[in-house]
Amino acid sequence: MADNIRDRFIGNIPSMHHEHPSYKWWVLANIMVGTFMAVLDATIVNVGLNKMMTAFGTNVDKIEWVLTAYLLVFAVMLPTSGWVADHFGYKRTYFFALFLFTVGSFLCSLSWSEDALIGFRLVQGAGAGFLMPVGMAIITREFPPEKRGIALGFWGIAAAASVSLGPMVGGYLIDNYNWQAIFDVNVPVGIFGMIATYFIQREYKTEHTRSFDFLGFISMSVFLTFLLLALSNGNAAWNTGGWTSDFILTCFGLSVVGLVIFLATDLSIEHPLIELSLLKDFNFSITNGILFIFGMGLFGSTFLLPLFLQSSLDYTVLQSGLVFFPVGIIQAFMSPLSGFLSDKINPKIPAFIGIILLAFCLFLNSYLSLWSEHSQIMIPLYIRGFAMGMIFTPLSTIALRNIPRKKMAQASGLFNVIRQIGGSFGVAIFGALLTRRIIFHNALNGESVDQYSAQYKSIQYGMQNFAMRATGGNAAEVTAKAKMLIGQHIVSQSYVQAINDDFFIAGAITLLCIIPVLLLKVKKKMNGEKIVAME
Repeated sequence: MADNIRDRFIGNIPSMHHEHPSYKWWVLANIMVGTFMAVLDATIVNVGLNKMMTAFGTNVDKIEWVLTAYLLVFAVMLPTSGWVADHFGYKRTYFFALFLFTVGSFLCSLSWSEDALIGFRLVQGAGAGFLMPVGMAIITREFPPEKRGIALGFWGIAAAASVSLGPMVGGYLIDNYNWQAIFDVNVPVGIFGMIATYFIQREYKTEHTRSFDFLGFISMSVFLTFLLLALSNGNAAWNTGGWTSDFILTCFGLSVVGLVIFLATDLSIEHPLIELSLLKDFNFSITNGILFIFGMGLFGSTFLLPLFLQSSLDYTVLQSGLVFFPVGIIQAFMSPLSGFLSDKINPKIPAFIGIILLAFCLFLNSYLSLWSEHSQIMIPLYIRGFAMGMIFTPLSTIALRNIPRKKMAQASGLFNVIRQIGGSFGVAIFGALLTRRIIFHNALNGESVDQYSAQYKSIQYGMQNFAMRATGGNAAEVTAKAKMLIGQHIVSQSYVQAINDDFFIAGAITLLCIIPVLLLKVKKKMNGEKIVAME
């Protein structure tokens, strides 16, 4: 009955027939819906972290797991997407992913504590972990190699739109409603995506399916989970033992055990969870290394800017979201352009330029202060938009160019999992580093304050006069208030300095990507016929 309804609907739209030349573009549009949702949920949450910390009475150490949990399960589920899609069909898998993501979004909006929210984010991340690689595999299957660059470029528009609209929509919803609304907004989009998937896509299954590597899946999950737990909690306030505490050492130990079992399993069975043999392709392995470094620098620094704007410059959530709006617009323009250039010239060129620009914008962000003007906030973001649009599409084109069609799902899954793992590591490491650098700068700034110096006494006198005019009180009260204001300024300054340190390190990490980009080997058509190596 349902199939008859679908066939009757498609019969009235010739362009949706599988043989029609425009069919692949309908599929691309359909896939962009899921991509939009998956990326939207990462960007929309960034601007709401401050509100969530206030609502749940928690700190950065805990609330960062709202991001980390999503990225973690995203990374864990990515490698399984190839097997699930091959076994059950690509259309069914994509539909199920949309369903899982939509349900997870609805549950997140019902969260009663930070622990419940983190748990429901795992459901969301599981859905997103299928959406991205399966969608990418569907696109690369439907489009011929000579048109994949432009197709992936347009696919990148969905991610770019999420970068722009996510923080802006999230800021509006939080300021005018509540933080739960940022998850509710995914529900109608998810329902629309499921309907579109049902009516547009054809089913595709591989002829031969492989067995599922349960031991590899469990060991990889153990490896990633406990490693991220260790990295993110080394400097946590509750962890008084620091990096040498029993908890941290146990997490590292379990992580090593998981890694050893995973590698032993992967290299000894016929059908491993992740086909590491794909890394024998030089470009594919090098590109994955670039994406890991890129993910660490970008994802690790992305959550810092909204925290700075809201905590240090007193931006509202909407204002902090609006600053990201031009980023996605610029990225949406540059992504298909870089895809077009990747089909025509050496794709290493736009990727190289993009990495330089991204590192530059992160270095610019390392000069933020309590008195930063709006232009100082926006200029690095404009540069980031150009950079993001020029990086991912060329790298995707290079990485997947020599991969056999039957292994495209495995390759795209591994391609995305590396980037997400890098992002998970980045959020965990930069969150821990932020806490550590705040402590460092607080101690350093506190030691540099000489309460008996003429400069300190002059500032204290000015603060006393301010306190007297603002609140009144006797000499002892205004003196105490003046010292408190000076102390608050030291804490605020230390926070900004710590964020600047994080941005500087993120820029340095991103800059490292230049070296492997130069090592990539790309073939380009010359005069329409001759093939020469461009190294």
